[in-house]
Amino acid sequence: MAAEGGRAKPLAQSGMENFRRVRTSEEEMPLPFPDLPPDVVEMKVKEGSKIRNLMNFAMAQMELKGRRQIVFSGCGRAVTKTITCVEIMKRKLGGLHQVTKVRYKTVLEVWESQDPPLDGPAQNLTVHKNVPSSCILLSRDPLDPNQSGYQPPEPRSEAGGDTLGSSSKGLKRPLPPPCEELLPKKLQVQESDSPRGTGTIAGQQDP
Repeated sequence: MAAEGGRAKPLAQSGMENFRRVRTSEEEMPLPFPDLPPDVVEMKVKEGSKIRNLMNFAMAQMELKGRRQIVFSGCGRAVTKTITCVEIMKRKLGGLHQVTKVRYKTVLEVWESQDPPLDGPAQNLTVHKNVPSSCILLSRDPLDPNQSGYQPPEPRSEAGGDTLGSSSKGLKRPLPPPCEELLPKKLQVQESDSPRGTGTIAGQQDP
């Protein structure tokens, strides 16, 4: 464990239990697919997103507006929900080529002290996390089968029922557990409590 601007201390003792998260933002990264049309639809899946709402919009783009390609992306805890949306669309439409790319993305969280000092401004913490991110391209048109992450089309499901409401229950196979190497690797905490100075605490999370 290393520290800048002060003595290193465990994250559990840094007073995080007295803070609440007030803002989260993700690093903007270009899509990892070459030759995408400029108007391609990217479904950005969040942890709190509703699968039904996502799929209603995505299906309208592919069926009513005649889109040839669509991208689903999500990071952190939203990765599983991203995969679920992709599997639902593949079962409902059929014949979709798929390319999956996995990478890391930086997520910035701002935490505010719930017990601000009486003689100074509220104390804020800025936390930088490296989390796994998944981008999945679905295409009606053939894709290069030699590129990494390619999956050929699957036959369209003939099973009836409300696939959107069943969520992950409607998948033909269970989702794989997250790989150990895709778990968040680094946690950096930047503490700023007054104009007089700024300290940074960096720690390695337990596996």
